[in-house]
Amino acid sequence: MKSLVVYSSQSGNTQKLAETVYAALPGQKDIMPVDQAPEPDGYDCVAVGFWLQAGKPDPKTAGYLARVKDTRLFLFATHGAAAGSAHVRNAMDHARSLAPDASVIGSFGCQGEVNPKALEKIRAKVPPPPWIQDADGAVGHPDQEDLATLEATLKALNLG
Repeated sequence: MKSLVVYSSQSGNTQKLAETVYAALPGQKDIMPVDQAPEPDGYDCVAVGFWLQAGKPDPKTAGYLARVKDTRLFLFATHGAAAGSAHVRNAMDHARSLAPDASVIGSFGCQGEVNPKALEKIRAKVPPPPWIQDADGAVGHPDQEDLATLEATLKALNLG
């Protein structure tokens, strides 16, 4: 199996997940930041990781997802919102909609610590985004437990 891991990361949170996905995947594999990623054609599986901006995948990742066609796709993300929240579910649904010709085989999301300077600006917005109440719980994430859960998710999908 030939796999590609593509990620966008501002603070290193999503990169941690990408490195975990890469380490777990068997066979021939490549890992690249989204702005250096090759075309997804020719890969049996493409794993795409992103951070959330305004409740959606960041713009660079959104553009890349639109290019993923006719292959298995695994989505992963970090966010300040609580895991399993409507904010996160909607973001993952939106990510799926950006790659309508791919076969989405699974997804994983976990909290990621938000940069304190960015958090200060976000808290000052009127009204503040709904996920801001969860941001304090994101401190220290992704942690070892998050990474272990990601590995277990990949195993359950026969990807690791």
